[in-house]
Amino acid sequence: MTILIAGAGIAGLSLGLTLHQIGVPFRICESTRELRPMGVGINLQPNAVRELLDLGLGDELEEIGVRTRQYGFYSKLGKTIWEEPRGTWAGYAWPQYSVHRGHLQMMLYRALCDRAGPDCVMTGARATGFETKQGATLLLEGGRHLEGDLLVAADGIHSAIRAQMYPDEGDPIWNGRVLWRATTRAPVYFGGAAMVMIGHDDLRLVAYPISDPDADGTATINWIAEKRFPLDAAWKKEDWNRAADIDDFLPDFADWIFDWIDVPALIRGAEVVYEYPMVDRDPLPRWTQGSVTLMGDAAHPTYPVGSNGASQAIIDARVIGAHLLRHGVTPAAFDAYEAAMRPLTTAVGQANRAGGGPDGVLQRVEDLCRGDFEDIEQVIPRAELAAHAEKYKTVAGFSIAELNARPRTIPEGARI
Repeated sequence: MTILIAGAGIAGLSLGLTLHQIGVPFRICESTRELRPMGVGINLQPNAVRELLDLGLGDELEEIGVRTRQYGFYSKLGKTIWEEPRGTWAGYAWPQYSVHRGHLQMMLYRALCDRAGPDCVMTGARATGFETKQGATLLLEGGRHLEGDLLVAADGIHSAIRAQMYPDEGDPIWNGRVLWRATTRAPVYFGGAAMVMIGHDDLRLVAYPISDPDADGTATINWIAEKRFPLDAAWKKEDWNRAADIDDFLPDFADWIFDWIDVPALIRGAEVVYEYPMVDRDPLPRWTQGSVTLMGDAAHPTYPVGSNGASQAIIDARVIGAHLLRHGVTPAAFDAYEAAMRPLTTAVGQANRAGGGPDGVLQRVEDLCRGDFEDIEQVIPRAELAAHAEKYKTVAGFSIAELNARPRTIPEGARI
């Protein structure tokens, strides 16, 4: 009863680890010939960290990640709008981690190969489509194919499986914003392990350390600069590997020098900067067609405003595993997984589009006072800011009280 997985990103590898844990045979097909640590920093919310700890990856996470202590929003003048503790400092039973995306992927890959053997991942095997005459057949580039009982598409925002399900969907949807992403060795701020968002909808910067500070107080700071362009502006298709020219955006941040962070110096200090247009896709009416389903960015790509994309991919994997335990290796497990996850991820994606993400407070402050205030309470009551922050946690499935009380997604020792 083999499950085929298209894609060895965070979603596909998390599913492979889950299937190995519950005793379900699987095979992952990855398009690249060699997995390499691509990307920059991401955050893992406590709900996803919990699942990785349940997979026995606590020591590995601690080695590659930084436990995030604080999360804050600041106006374009560097003034504090809202700060809150994160992870165990906020009362969660599990930490939040800031990690390099590539280091996380390689950690998952090494763990999977150690547990299931290196042959469980077939590289140089790009998915091109599927058939469902008997079970599920994964079609691969070059005329090859693999046969199994079920197929999970974890092949990202440009999923070939999704494209076959929805042939008229077209390219991802650009919202007019461009991201420039990089890492820089720089002084930590607010004691280290603090994630900050500065600015407003037209121009903003996100930064957080992905390493512990050295003795001199410097760490590897992951940062994302973001700028809005007219929707009819010409822009290049998204590509994680395209290096950028910082002169395209550095002048916009020239005055962002505050007593706690020097944004122009942060940008200039990067060895290489990558540019990427902010894109997502419209929610789908269905993820599942019989013995085939979608997960991660293949199912629900969303804007990265809530630090939730990688976490949701991990949760998808664990929920698939839970429903395989309940329904067996059958299409009914996929139907149950979709019923549990599609409404939630649709709500998250729509909130992120509509300014309902946690960063929505930045534009509200810009609209109300152009980011200049002495006491935020006179602009937006702190109780309202707290309610906004809690609302997104609830929508995204990591409200503190609810998560701490929730039973394990997969019971300890459970196997098919």
